[in-house]
Order: sequence, then structure tokens, then C-alpha cells
Amino acid sequence: MMSGYQIITDATADLTEAWANQIGVEIIPMECQLGGVPYTFGPGGNITGEEFFAGMRGGKMGSTSQINPTVYEEHFTRCLDQGLDVLYICFSSGLSGTIQAAKICMEDLREKYPDRKLICVDSLAASAGEGLLVTEAAAQKAAGLSLEELAAWVEDHKQNAAHWFTVEDLNHLRRGGRISAATAVVGSALQIKPVMHCDSEGHLTNTAKARGRKNSLLALVDHMDKDWIPELSRQVFICHGDCLSDAEFLKTTVLERHPDAEVTIFHMGPIIGAHTGPGVMALFFWGTGR
Repeated sequence: MMSGYQIITDATADLTEAWANQIGVEIIPMECQLGGVPYTFGPGGNITGEEFFAGMRGGKMGSTSQINPTVYEEHFTRCLDQGLDVLYICFSSGLSGTIQAAKICMEDLREKYPDRKLICVDSLAASAGEGLLVTEAAAQKAAGLSLEELAAWVEDHKQNAAHWFTVEDLNHLRRGGRISAATAVVGSALQIKPVMHCDSEGHLTNTAKARGRKNSLLALVDHMDKDWIPELSRQVFICHGDCLSDAEFLKTTVLERHPDAEVTIFHMGPIIGAHTGPGVMALFFWGTGR
């Protein structure tokens, strides 16, 4: 029996294919480049997050591309042809213009499928923060929410998906224009690590600094200490860019302070990783706000 509608997200969410299959979510793969060579990341793709970061550590430059409208059409149409409506939870409009292509595609398909419903929600989220939102949305769907009810739920709760990041190498942020060259040079010399978050408009912003890698990781958990709302969900996601031992340290710290947290570690993919570089670490939880 058809479930009525399909939740779709994109590869930026950094959920594994097995995780997505388990919660019943479809992932649209995304394009990236490594050393000038094009790849596809996500289900059916030809590069993993591990391979991408290994290439970056080897000196190759990474970059990303927006989702092509024809890719959206392919994924949306397959659902519509099965008699399913579509809820697409999209990568933050504050970091990419890809949502515009999705909305244009949906407008065209509404004319071809007047009896079907297509809704696009701007997650204002990135990486496994988007994945955290999508995972809870899937749980809400399983609990019986209709398409419209779930779209409203995501809109109402997306600001509670807290994102906190730090990076190992400031030069990747410099290349992306996030910090100045002078800040990168001085920060690297003094072992200053930025503490960043994804704000209420879906932009990645630098909010504080920490001296040394360990202190920057602890700073992420400090924010969880202040803002975590386990009543919303005890799910906590950690996402790392080729630095598993640091991710394990972060998980241990979270569980020492919050033993009832349900912590899952994911490997970050190229879509955010191309701009942060290897050594990026992110902590995502349900909080009082972004």
C-alpha cells in the first residue's frame, strides 16, 4: 500500500544510504569536483566522503555544483508516477541557490500532475544538521502526520536544529572568503580555531574562537550544555571530515555530560567539506534555537 507521500532530501544532509533507507527517505545525489575532475556524491555516486577528503589532504582542490533541474525532475517524477506526493527538504538557501531550481521544477510538474502535491521546504540547514531535521521529519511521518502537517512541522522546528562547527585548517575558509588572509595566517600561527554555527538564515557564521583543537571541540559541547532540548529528541549527530578519533572524543564528551543522548557519528561529504577542508568537526542537536 502506498504511504501517500515521499520525503526527499539531498546529499548535503550527509546521511548514509543505509540510514536513509532505514528511515524511508530518498536522497538526491550531488555533483562535486576534486582536482578538476567531476564526481557524483550520494546514492549511485562514484566518490565517498573518505575519498574526497583523502584527495584534499593530498593537495587537490575541491569544489561543488548545484543540483541540475533535470535531476530534480527525474527524482520527483519517479515518485509522482508511483502515485506519491513529494515533500522535498532542501539544502539551506543561505548557502546555495539550488532551491530555486527545485521550485521551478515543481511548478512545471504541478501542471503535468494536477492531482499530485509537491512541497519544497527550505531547511536553512547544512550537513548532518539537515540530516537531523530530515531524520526527525521521517519519525513524524511514521507517527501519522500528513504531507501538509509534516511540512508545517518542519517549518516550525527547523530553527531548533542547532549546528556547531570547528575546523582544523583555516586556509580552506580563507579560500572560500569566510575569513581574511591575515586572519588565517595569524590564527594558524597561534593555533586559533573558529567556533562557527549555521544561523537562523542558514548562513555559516563565525561566532567565537578557541585556542587549540581540543578546546574548540569542547566549545561545541559547551553550546549543547546551554541549549539542548532532549524533550524534542535525544538524537545527536556528530559529523567529521576525516578525523574519526576527534569525533570519538567529541562523542565521549557529549555522553559524559549528557548520558541520555543518542549519539551517531557520520562522515561529512564533499558538499560542505569542499569549503571547510579535512579536519572539520560538527555537532548537531535539538536546541532552543540555532
